[in-house]
Amino acid sequence: MATGEREIGEVMLKLDNISLSFGGVKALTDISFDVRAHEIRAIIGPNGAGKSSMLNVINGVYHPQQGTITFHGNVRRDMNPHEAAAQGIARTFQNIALFKGMSVLDNIMTGRNLKMKAGFLEQAIWIGRAQREELENRRKVEEVIDFLEIQHIRKTPVGRLPYGLQKRVELARALAAEPSLLLLDEPMAGMNVEEKQDMCRFVLDVNEQFGTTIVLIEHDMGVVMDISDRVVVLDYGKKIGDGVPDEVRQNEDVIRAYLGTGSEAGASPAPGRSKAGETPSGGLAAYSTQEGQA
Repeated sequence: MATGEREIGEVMLKLDNISLSFGGVKALTDISFDVRAHEIRAIIGPNGAGKSSMLNVINGVYHPQQGTITFHGNVRRDMNPHEAAAQGIARTFQNIALFKGMSVLDNIMTGRNLKMKAGFLEQAIWIGRAQREELENRRKVEEVIDFLEIQHIRKTPVGRLPYGLQKRVELARALAAEPSLLLLDEPMAGMNVEEKQDMCRFVLDVNEQFGTTIVLIEHDMGVVMDISDRVVVLDYGKKIGDGVPDEVRQNEDVIRAYLGTGSEAGASPAPGRSKAGETPSGGLAAYSTQEGQA
C-alpha cells in the first residue's frame, strides 16, 4: 500500500443511503460510504453483490430511487453520464468498450471530446481555435501514450490487439479526460500475472503522480489488499464491511460472504461463493493464507 507516499485529502465523494431497484429486484440497499481525495478505494464482493451497479450510480448511468450523492460538495441524485464526465469523473468498463476499427491514438483522442470547444465549421476547415485545440489535445494524448508505454501500438487498430493491451488502451482513454475521480471496473480481469503486475503499477502511478482519486472493483484479493487504502464490501446489494484492508480481511461477515460459512454451511453457494471449508480462487481466505506463509 502506498499510503505513506502521498497525503490522503478530505472527502471528495460521499454516498448516503443509496438504494437502487429494478422492478422487484433490489440491486443496492441503503449503502453509505465515502471516498477521500488521492486515495485508492476498492469495492469488493462476490458475484452479483452490486459492485458495478454502484459504479453506474456514481457516474450517472443509474439513478437511485433513494439516497444522495455528494461530489465536490455538490449534492445530487440524478445526473447524466456526460454531466459526470464534465465534472471530472471518468471510467473504464468490465467489458472492454473501445472502437475496434479505430487506431489506439484515435480511441484515446475520444477521451478529449469534452476539452474540444471549437464549432463544427472551425473543425471542418481546421483553422484558428480548432487547430490550436487539436494540437494541444494531441500533445496530451501523446503524454498518456508515453506514460502507459504503448508508443509501439499507437497506430494499430484496437481490434488487432491482445486483451491485456486493449485494457491498457481503455485506461488511456479515461486518463485522457484528465479526471479527478477515476472509476475502474475490474481493470485486471482476464489478465495473466505479468499483465496484472503492469496494470497494478500503472494504477499506482496514476494515483501517485497525477494525484487522481481511484475507485476500483477487483476480484483478485491480492491486488486489492496490496494497492487499496480502504475497502468497502458488498454482498447481495448490502454493505457488510468497510475499512482498511487489514480490518476487512478479519471481518467475519466478509469471510462468511466469500466462504458461505455459518447458517449457509452445506448449502449450494451462490455464484462467486464457495461451500464451507472451500476457498474460492483468489478469494479472501486464499490471500490470508498466502500472507501468513510469506
